[in-house]
Amino acid sequence: MLLDHGSGGRATHELVTRFFAPLLSNPFLDAMNDSAVMDFLGDRLAFTTDSYVVDPVIFPGGNIGSLAVHGTVNDLAMSGARPMVLTAGFILEEGLDLSLLETIVRSMAEAAREAGVTVVAGDTKVVPKGKGDKIFITTAGVGIVPPGVSLGGQNARPGDAVLINGTIGDHGTAILCSREGLSMEGVIQSDSAPLHTLVAAILTACAHVHVLRDPTRGGVATTLNEIASQSRVGIRLFEEALPIREDVAGACEILGLDPLYMANEGKVLVVLPQEEAGKALDAMRRHPLGRHAALIGEVMADHPGRVTLRTRIGGHRIVDMLRGEPLPRIC
Repeated sequence: MLLDHGSGGRATHELVTRFFAPLLSNPFLDAMNDSAVMDFLGDRLAFTTDSYVVDPVIFPGGNIGSLAVHGTVNDLAMSGARPMVLTAGFILEEGLDLSLLETIVRSMAEAAREAGVTVVAGDTKVVPKGKGDKIFITTAGVGIVPPGVSLGGQNARPGDAVLINGTIGDHGTAILCSREGLSMEGVIQSDSAPLHTLVAAILTACAHVHVLRDPTRGGVATTLNEIASQSRVGIRLFEEALPIREDVAGACEILGLDPLYMANEGKVLVVLPQEEAGKALDAMRRHPLGRHAALIGEVMADHPGRVTLRTRIGGHRIVDMLRGEPLPRIC
């Protein structure tokens, strides 16, 4: 077992497809989306779970507590659901500073209130010193999917547009700079935020959204490779259209990293028919989390399962899925 197996990249996919998917196979899990959608007493419920091991636990723009709430809310939102309730499990290391724990839990509570969700159950375990790393959090969430909404990575179609609600790579770069003590010009902060109200605005404005996906571990590049594989389509990105902050681009250039593979925690990729792209962009740009929304690519029938980038000078290169995340323990 390697750190790469938890990266969200190709090594993670190999681990999941070899051990978990075949042994736990069922129609909900086999869809490989951010949450499972199921019928329950006349409602359509979305259900998801996630774990957080980010290092450092406090970083510019948030901490592990707010991140756990935002990440779970966002996984529900990617199915179009209105998040309702969460559960939270805490693995604490012996010797953890209790003032740090209070800070994290307070932040978690504030994030839940702001997102309009309630933490209704939880669990706490303590492991001996040296057997953990301060604090790990596991969450689960339930939301209600409105009638007529059917989203999934398998729904992308040739002719669709690919949109994103803002700048790429902010979270991963903020974690990297904080972890390594790097001082860059400007303040690079995580984009961690709950996306459900932005998603609701998009779905209200557009009747035919095909895919929503938050590009967390592995970044935009890995997430689009997943969609291309699920839908058996090709996806082409436009380099000149990618919204990347200058300080993020500069930090990545110095460190030999590509912002396309850096994690995001407040971004949503939207795949929908080209004719609805304008309405979606207008709705996104009216929302505080979508002011820098952009059309960044298109879905094609050619080269199914592959993502390519059209460069500024008109060339093309393959944007493959990396084997591992360039920065482990990113979320």
